Amino acid sequence: MTIKIGDRLPEGTLSEFVETETEGCSLGPNTFQVADLAKGKKIAIFGLPGAYTPTCSAQHVPGYVKLADELKAKGVDEIWCISVNDAFVMGAWGRDQKATGIVRMMADGNAAYSKVLGLDADFSKFGMGTRSQRYSLLVDDGVVKQLNVEQGGAFEVSNAETLLKQVA
Repeated sequence: MTIKIGDRLPEGTLSEFVETETEGCSLGPNTFQVADLAKGKKIAIFGLPGAYTPTCSAQHVPGYVKLADELKAKGVDEIWCISVNDAFVMGAWGRDQKATGIVRMMADGNAAYSKVLGLDADFSKFGMGTRSQRYSLLVDDGVVKQLNVEQGGAFEVSNAETLLKQVA
């Protein structure tokens, strides 16, 4: 079943490549509980099929990087990009996209979290296996307030501009 507005984010983990070691976070891949990260925060989350893919690299991530200050001015604490790639790839892609420190590049390597959200997709015909659908969520203290899921190969409702208009 697909997550819907009013639902609490499901339990699960995501990984992130940490660039700078801090207390509690070592350099390199770190795994985090989604519920712990979302507690008490307003988070703009967008999911996409894969790092370095055309629409994801040319439009989806750059849009959130570009509008990050405006999202934060409206009360968004963090912006997450979730993709079915490993933390090393997500970290490298984040550096390539100049997203470091702006968008948290969260790895869902086995699509486990995408499946729990009900937002996984079969990209086997493209040689990519199970991936994530393209979507955006606005989450407040772990509760979904907005949900925008793209149909087919579209890129019309999960972009940063749409989510920015939806932030209360």
